[in-house]
Amino acid sequence: MTLPLSTALTTTQLGEHTRRQVAVRLLPFLFILYIVNYIDRSNLAYAALGMSRDLGFSDRVFGLGAGIFFISYVALQIPGSQLVERWSARRMISTCMITWGALTSLTALVHTPGQLYLVRFFLGAAEAGFFPGVVVYLSHWFIPEDRAKASSNFMGAIPLSSVLGSPLAGWILGRAWLGQAGWRWLFVMEGLPAILLGVAAFFFLTDWPAEASWLTGGQQKWLEQKLEQDSPIRARAITIGQALKSLAIRRLALFTFLAYFTFYCFLFWFPTMLKRQSGYSDMRVGLVGAIPFVVTFFAMQINGWHSDKTSERRWHSAAPLFVAAGALLALLAQPHSTLLMVALFTLVSASTAYLPIFWTNATETLSRAEAATAVGFINAVGNIAGFAGPYGFGYLYTRTGSFASGLALMMIGALGAGLLILRAPVRHKNLESSGF
Repeated sequence: MTLPLSTALTTTQLGEHTRRQVAVRLLPFLFILYIVNYIDRSNLAYAALGMSRDLGFSDRVFGLGAGIFFISYVALQIPGSQLVERWSARRMISTCMITWGALTSLTALVHTPGQLYLVRFFLGAAEAGFFPGVVVYLSHWFIPEDRAKASSNFMGAIPLSSVLGSPLAGWILGRAWLGQAGWRWLFVMEGLPAILLGVAAFFFLTDWPAEASWLTGGQQKWLEQKLEQDSPIRARAITIGQALKSLAIRRLALFTFLAYFTFYCFLFWFPTMLKRQSGYSDMRVGLVGAIPFVVTFFAMQINGWHSDKTSERRWHSAAPLFVAAGALLALLAQPHSTLLMVALFTLVSASTAYLPIFWTNATETLSRAEAATAVGFINAVGNIAGFAGPYGFGYLYTRTGSFASGLALMMIGALGAGLLILRAPVRHKNLESSGF
């Protein structure tokens, strides 16, 4: 039966209004949460500038301290993402934030390498359920046509956290209050917002459209029907063993490992490389170090918008990584110009524009039940690079006295990830028949 034109227009208008209302309600808040998440995760990169002077920690200690976070983070990825479906996204996100905020603040009490390793290990456990939980959570609320834009808006917090965090960290590091060094205050001041926002998340977030009192009954019904209509046919849950048997999921995990390897090496070692190349003060390192992340933020938004406009995912994921590989090849020539070095590292940073497109495509090719396990597994394998990258980079620098070996590995990671993602499955195709 064909609906009258007036009814069709009313349905269209209802859908457009619902999509806008969901975006305005959820994305700004999730964006702020992720900014705080990345500031707390990566502030060690800047705190290291002060800790190395006060505590005498070597590059190897900081490499291991940055990397050990990911041991517990990886181990709890899958349980954390499954809890979002089986328990509650709202409760999971809130619990994660309150716990990691407290642990970030406690890092201010560190005096020995062992204490640093211990607090970073528990910090990884506390953060484990946040990212995969939000990725799955976005699939509960955003239809495929909006998903890359929504993911880009959310993940834009990654570069923006450094845009805000870099100068803030530089400013705090230059201060000493109550006889305590600036790096100790850095951990305290950046941990408290996570605790407060974690409490707010418990009351503000809604797990499912049917529970949203801020939507009308008609909006709830439209959104639930649209999400069900656009989800893959298969709806059976998969186990970790089944995920391991899937060639598609294994390759997605390998892609994530290679891409994350490049990203985390850059994230944790860029401030140190900039400091040693330029001789800038801590404050100036923080200010100049924000430049690559400003560019990355806009690159991520443009890439997500264009991917949704063209309904293309593979090249929008691969192209930024190919650009990063070229920039890293140029960095191997060890340019003596600080300006050129920052420009090239800006291209490396901008490769993060692949991230929301990749995760959008991953959730689009998985059923809702599969996504909980697969997203956790893929992100867990990828985040092994969070340990291997910073630690391996620091180890190679300690052994060779040069950043060249680490930069070469970053280049291989970016190039390999770009080539691999070109064989990713596309939306609405079953993984077994996608040819991936």
